[in-house]
Amino acid sequence: MKMKTLYERSLAVLPPVAARATELGVTKGRGIYLLGEDGQRYLDFAAGVGVVNCGHNHPKIVTAIEEQLQQLIHGGHNVVYYPSYIELAEKLTKRVGQDYKAYFSNSGAEANEGAVKLALSVTKRNGIIAFSRSFHGRTLLTAALTASNARYRQNYEGVLPPVYHVDFPDIDNSKLNEQQEIQRCLDQLQQLFTNILTPQQTACIIVEPVQGEGGYLPAPKSFLAELRRICDQYGILLIFDEIQSGYGRTGYLFAKDYYGIEPDILTAAKGIANGLPLSAVLGKTKYMDQWLPGAHGGTFGGNPLACAAGVAVLDIMDEEFLTTVRQKGEFFKQGLRQLQQKYPVISSVRGLGLMIGVEFRSVDQKQPLTELVAKIRQEALKRKLILLNCGVEHNVIRFIPPLIVEKNQLQQALKILDESLAASL
Repeated sequence: MKMKTLYERSLAVLPPVAARATELGVTKGRGIYLLGEDGQRYLDFAAGVGVVNCGHNHPKIVTAIEEQLQQLIHGGHNVVYYPSYIELAEKLTKRVGQDYKAYFSNSGAEANEGAVKLALSVTKRNGIIAFSRSFHGRTLLTAALTASNARYRQNYEGVLPPVYHVDFPDIDNSKLNEQQEIQRCLDQLQQLFTNILTPQQTACIIVEPVQGEGGYLPAPKSFLAELRRICDQYGILLIFDEIQSGYGRTGYLFAKDYYGIEPDILTAAKGIANGLPLSAVLGKTKYMDQWLPGAHGGTFGGNPLACAAGVAVLDIMDEEFLTTVRQKGEFFKQGLRQLQQKYPVISSVRGLGLMIGVEFRSVDQKQPLTELVAKIRQEALKRKLILLNCGVEHNVIRFIPPLIVEKNQLQQALKILDESLAASL
């Protein structure tokens, strides 16, 4: 009798609520590869949705976890202090580059919740502004911040807190030039201030420097600079959600370093512990010191094992490592642009470092090719390459391999993408 696959077994015990990108079952991971239950090896260009930035089971991280495992598994950061928690906070705040303090929690959504709570607490205001196509999480507050997919908000509208959205610049698909598109979005923000929510009522503006779920759209530098100026003018706190763009993904430890713009609060997760649940709220000291004892908390945040892994991640991601990420990203984008010349359905190749999006539209640029993207991903999986989509219309393929990927592996992915496109068209 044929044994059931992991997917087949899951149908009897797991609900369908968590949409899954594949039906692939895997048993091991090493470097940039996953070993399927079918015995086949797969190039993983999803990286656990941008989590295993140092690769699957990196030996230095495994060693750090094993050593911590023998010392302390859980202490409770609300109860006691322990070395890995303090060491990670010391190393991380030093790397952030300004006067920040750190608070650790479990997930990106939880970090974004904490960041907004901090902003509400210190400003004594209640207005929150986010952007179209944003993704900030799936808790009730972060679902209210999110505007990339109506399904994330469906059936929760009655209890979501009030959040106001304005457009995020989409240079590639706008009929305007870059400066006009940026100004259009800034004009929307000013109109919001005039008609609905005054700046004096606004606690924070939360923005992804590079939108993730929304389509791997990097914000124009001048747009973020203007948000910084507006926030300074009105005493609004600027929050950078770097859950996906942080931890080396853009070729910088945080995308803010590429932009040269300092937020008041920054959130980090995903790659922070290379697979263990951990996130961080990094806030300017003058704000963090106003966060009163008991105003926020949690049982498992800053778990000793996760913090030990986080220390190892920072040790790996030195400046030389980050420089190679930028170099490999440019190499891969060059290959993608060559494919763009061959396949006119590729309307855009964009991104920073190894956070790269490829958008597919009809040759006249009018129709998003959602079904084509789904087919390309299926064809790629047949050829042992795991890819994810993104974008409001699911017409963008995002390339987020582990940052340790080598150029020959990037070339292999380009070859598979070429074959998958040819088979899909």
